Amino acid sequence: SAEPTMVLRLKFLNDTERLARVHPGDTVGALKRAYFPGQEQQVRLIYQGQLLRDDTQSLATLHLAHNSVLHCHISPHSSAPAPAGPRASADPAHAALDVGSLVLPLFVLMLAVLWYFQLQYRHVFTATATTFLAGLTLLFSFVAFTMYRR
Repeated sequence: SAEPTMVLRLKFLNDTERLARVHPGDTVGALKRAYFPGQEQQVRLIYQGQLLRDDTQSLATLHLAHNSVLHCHISPHSSAPAPAGPRASADPAHAALDVGSLVLPLFVLMLAVLWYFQLQYRHVFTATATTFLAGLTLLFSFVAFTMYRR
């Protein structure tokens, strides 16, 4: 084809690298099939901190340049579909509870409860404890806003 080829660096968890010759029009799925035959369902590709979930997405839309690094994680267990049954999950990776998404709401709830107790039972809180609670709230607010501003 007239489409130019480029080289991507596939970097693994053990710091080994493998070079992949691809075309910008190739899809993420085609890259997995070409370089990980039979393991496509177990391979997770990560580019600039983002998991490449969509196998139909072309490499050009990801703005991959020549010599870009794709981090590769190959899960040891097969993601092959489980035997069909009434309780069989379509995707075991998404069936598990995503605990990471609960951290922010739980921390907000904890801070709200602490502020409630500080206002209702002011005599129990020392000036140091109140100052610490205010500082913790400010720090958390700053971290939350910088994380979700992106």
